[in-house]
Amino acid sequence: MTVPPVQRPALIVADRWRDYQLLDCGDGMKQERWGEYTLVRPDPQIIWPRHGSTSSLPDGSVGKASAPAARTAARWEGWDGFYHRSEQGGGKWEFRRPLPEFWRIGYQPLGLTFKIHPTSFKHTGLFPEQAVNWDWFSARIAAARQAGRDVNVLNLFGYTGAATVAAAKAGATVCHVDAAEGMVKWCRENAALSGLAEAPIRYIVDDCLKFARRELKRGRTYDAIIMDPPTYGRGSTGEMWRLEDHLWELLTECRALLTAQPLFFLINAYTARLSPTVVANLLAELLHDRGGTITAGEVGLPIQRDGKVLPCGIYGRWERSG
Repeated sequence: MTVPPVQRPALIVADRWRDYQLLDCGDGMKQERWGEYTLVRPDPQIIWPRHGSTSSLPDGSVGKASAPAARTAARWEGWDGFYHRSEQGGGKWEFRRPLPEFWRIGYQPLGLTFKIHPTSFKHTGLFPEQAVNWDWFSARIAAARQAGRDVNVLNLFGYTGAATVAAAKAGATVCHVDAAEGMVKWCRENAALSGLAEAPIRYIVDDCLKFARRELKRGRTYDAIIMDPPTYGRGSTGEMWRLEDHLWELLTECRALLTAQPLFFLINAYTARLSPTVVANLLAELLHDRGGTITAGEVGLPIQRDGKVLPCGIYGRWERSG
């Protein structure tokens, strides 16, 4: 069996934001600017010290930080919302001033606008590191459209629909699927904010595996597939999803949904149970007879304070050659 060539795992960085910035990281926390509001949230990967915090200074050095370190510490004090994690699980937000229930930020390179809302489980409704994937597939969709081809995209585990909106903005017809009705509604709101209220988007609340099987029976096909499978999850009627049990099954159903000349297949993941190499191997096994090229690696965000990159997840891309 001949498999598509796999490029070495690569780090790709979402560095074209204006309305979002990852300001600083350290001591298990990250400080971010979301438009005009600054939020501090936990991130378990940030195990290095925070510069300017007393916990990062040697014993006996408290109060003796340099002027630059003191300024850094002061910047950390300038937050509007701080998420406190509970030892019992979950957590809650502390706000220093009243924040609106939601606000908007834009991703100017693609002309997109998104609703931001700090949720009880620390997220805001947007994963800004994914902008580097939006750029990638938007260019492929736009090129296909310029060549006169219609492009039909399936977005599974679509969450609040940033990828759906990006694909629609590039000219694709999109089917957005998520088991949570609230997330699908949020996607519809993001589409409207980006001027896509009348775009050809199907909004589906359903279990992704069951939906894929039904689409196959209906004879529908897609030119591109995007998915962000969780480690665990429940379908719209309580079906249990387990990554290790169901991912390959879902992938094979999705393979059968591809058109004869597909454009791309994108897998994103935020679970430690998958590595870039594992995702590349899955795509190679799945699309071994389709040619094309596979790339896998990490997605990350640049840290403004010191130029480091915070890894935020992994990706695997298959794309058609030529």
